[in-house]
Amino acid sequence: MAKSVCIVGAGPSGLVAAKTLLHDAPADSFKVTVFEAQSRIGGLWPTAKSDSDGLVHPFMVTNQSKHTVQFSDLAWHDSDPEFPRAWQVGQYLERYLAEYGGADVRLGHKVAKAELQDDGTWKVQTESISGSETELFDYLLVATGFFGKPTWPDYVPMEADVPIIHSSKYRDIKSLLGTSTRRGKILVVGGQMSGIETAATVATHLSSAIHSPGEKVIEEPEKYYVHHVTHRQSWVFPLFTSPKPAACAPPFLPCDLPSYNLANRPQPLTNSQGHISVDSARVLNSIYQSALGTNQSDFSAEAKIDGDLVDEQPFVAMSSYYMDFVRSGLIKISRGKMSSVSGNVVTLSPTNEQISDVAAIILATGFDPSPSLSLLPKPVLETISHSPSHPNLPAALAFHGTHHPSLPTLGFVGFYRSPYWGVMEMQARFVTRLWATPSPSPELKQALEDDDSIARTLALRADPRTSQFPMGDYAFLMQEFARALDIPIVPFGDTPPLANGKAMDILTPARYAYPAARSAKAQEEVEKSLRATHDTVVAGLSHGRFVAGAVFRSLLGEWRLERDLTSRLPSHPSGRFVGTARFELREGTPDGRPHSHGAKSALGLGLEYLYVEDGVFTARDSPGLSFRATRRYVWRYDEERDRLSVWFARTDDPARADYLFHEVEFLVPADEEAMAAADGTGAAADAKLVDSGRKRGWLAEASHLCVEDLYDVHYEFNFQAVNLREWKLAYSVKGPKKDYTINGVYRR
Repeated sequence: MAKSVCIVGAGPSGLVAAKTLLHDAPADSFKVTVFEAQSRIGGLWPTAKSDSDGLVHPFMVTNQSKHTVQFSDLAWHDSDPEFPRAWQVGQYLERYLAEYGGADVRLGHKVAKAELQDDGTWKVQTESISGSETELFDYLLVATGFFGKPTWPDYVPMEADVPIIHSSKYRDIKSLLGTSTRRGKILVVGGQMSGIETAATVATHLSSAIHSPGEKVIEEPEKYYVHHVTHRQSWVFPLFTSPKPAACAPPFLPCDLPSYNLANRPQPLTNSQGHISVDSARVLNSIYQSALGTNQSDFSAEAKIDGDLVDEQPFVAMSSYYMDFVRSGLIKISRGKMSSVSGNVVTLSPTNEQISDVAAIILATGFDPSPSLSLLPKPVLETISHSPSHPNLPAALAFHGTHHPSLPTLGFVGFYRSPYWGVMEMQARFVTRLWATPSPSPELKQALEDDDSIARTLALRADPRTSQFPMGDYAFLMQEFARALDIPIVPFGDTPPLANGKAMDILTPARYAYPAARSAKAQEEVEKSLRATHDTVVAGLSHGRFVAGAVFRSLLGEWRLERDLTSRLPSHPSGRFVGTARFELREGTPDGRPHSHGAKSALGLGLEYLYVEDGVFTARDSPGLSFRATRRYVWRYDEERDRLSVWFARTDDPARADYLFHEVEFLVPADEEAMAAADGTGAAADAKLVDSGRKRGWLAEASHLCVEDLYDVHYEFNFQAVNLREWKLAYSVKGPKKDYTINGVYRR
């Protein structure tokens, strides 16, 4: 007879638990009921663009790519972006439920409490618009997630003279400020991932408000800036990084793919998280500095990580634009913790620094996971050593957060900080195996005997050198679950070698597909997922994919510009221009766009730059001839097409794009072997190869015919790891009345 299982929560962890119990266990082993308090599935993840009432903005971009944010047996659509928006994650979960159904999913049903009976069963009380109901289940699986409720520190009033909200409720500048007429600093409090992501988002919205054409969304947006209060520095990684950061023309991939390259780690894997010794901290900090090509001092002294800081356990955050906004001054950093607010003045501890002229406060203070456990009775909470004062490690559970040996009918999936989808899937398989198998396999029995997860958790609570994500590192956890469950890892496939001569060996959930009860459809999805990741890696390493996006991201801010103009006609003087070029980030505008340039994209218009150039031109042969010169363009990046383009600005409204100047085509650098292969077999038919001499950066070209004048454009982009340090723009112009060349160099 099938055993009844109550799953609390229909987010990713609840849905994968339901699927695993029903589709991966022997047939008719379980009858599953899923209770979800919300009126939709998805948990944190909204399922529609219009769903803005939850804890996650529907257009928030994931900080891990779709190759990691997925389950093993449902591939993303090829047309989905590398980093999906939150609403797309919700729709992925809807597809997952439709593909692997069978559970009784009850939306709008909150589990108020669950009482453990003497025989090990669970009496579960739910509340809905229909009233209160009670049912009995053989097993209880907690999949409520780690985001119980937003953390609101005791010292912060719920209301003040300035607007105060939690970062989970931030949507846009206008709604943040409301009717307030104060100008000044938008204070973002909190230094870890949500703090940095929130500060960058607010800065993006401010920059867009300042530099977009048309009516301003707020009055005098130029009188605001972001003041970020953080108690410690973090390494800030863009969403695309390079597996070959020392290369002259580094290739780019979604950031998680180089991070989860198993070829870079000794086998078998050991846990790199938990307690971080000084030696380990130095190694990790060195790795991060090498990957970024900087200790971050070239962005700001407050962001620098050096000296004694390299002995401390590192913290990591993800943001494409945060560091360049810091360099530009739109984000300013203060070290410390907010201790009080009085009027529009905030005081920090321990320095007693006072920040005045605060216009609004956003608390990026994270979430309290304890409310997610409030349904459990006190004796059960005591058994799992529940500790509200340790929000990073609130419960001490066995085998990497799955169960407690004293509570054999209680399971957990996804209840740890920053859970990975692959680990959630493994946790679901582990709990299913425990409940479905009368006697454990030798591998599972050994894993349970060797497990020290409970003792480790309790020790880490008092450890001042606990890592940012103490549960354990992703690759290690996947390995340990696979060993216990006897799931082999499938080969990844050959890729072009990196600088160490090794091919990449990328970890994704599909590498550990569950062999039990796999349908033909599931196998097809596994193979599609593996193929998509492999194709992405090859495209990045061999064909220059993602370089256009990396260039676009790194242009933000101000550049020093020196340009030489050489004219071959006496009517046009030769000379030198010296000045600045600013790339001002803003929301994409529709001006000038045909449908082929993102006007009908499901992702919207994305972001673009208003390019503002200003300086002085001095004639070469007549130094007395000197005048101020300025020009504007609009630069755009089409994420779907992976294309960078430059547009003329309108003469009557220079903040608006007029028509396309040119699209930038990147030339893939190649060694002699690759050049020969391309010449002989057409192996690189989808990308141009150029012999870069091994010492040049990314080269690109474009052309534009303007009436009778032909513009022949050449670029060279020189990276230091993931950031542009210098780039060159040269073009020749030939026509009936024009014959000149321009060579410009842009430096920070």
